[in-house]
Amino acid sequence: QVLLVESGGGLVQAGGSLRLSCAASGRTFSSWTMGWFRQAPGKEREFVARINWSGGNTYYADSVKGRFTISRDNAKNTVYLQMNSLKPEDTAVYYCAASIYGRALSSSTYHKWGQGTQVSVSS
Repeated sequence: QVLLVESGGGLVQAGGSLRLSCAASGRTFSSWTMGWFRQAPGKEREFVARINWSGGNTYYADSVKGRFTISRDNAKNTVYLQMNSLKPEDTAVYYCAASIYGRALSSSTYHKWGQGTQVSVSS
């Protein structure tokens, strides 16, 4: 059974930074595209960023481009989301997810999900 476990969330002031981690169990992590999504209260879950199996290709939502960086360490079965210049509108539960598709954007194309970690940004 493959599990994804996020950590690193918390409360931060606007302009601050957080680094989220997502640790995966199982031997197939290095073959998956990994993504980060977020869901704010009363809103639908939205795509944030994704990284391909090797780490050589990344893609970001326009709302986070230039502020967030996704990376991965296949030796540690871990994917990261470095979040800088945080804004109150970044407040949400952040989820990591795994996909077998190389350019997965839609949440429906991700087959494994973590339990989420709360990020709160105060103004």
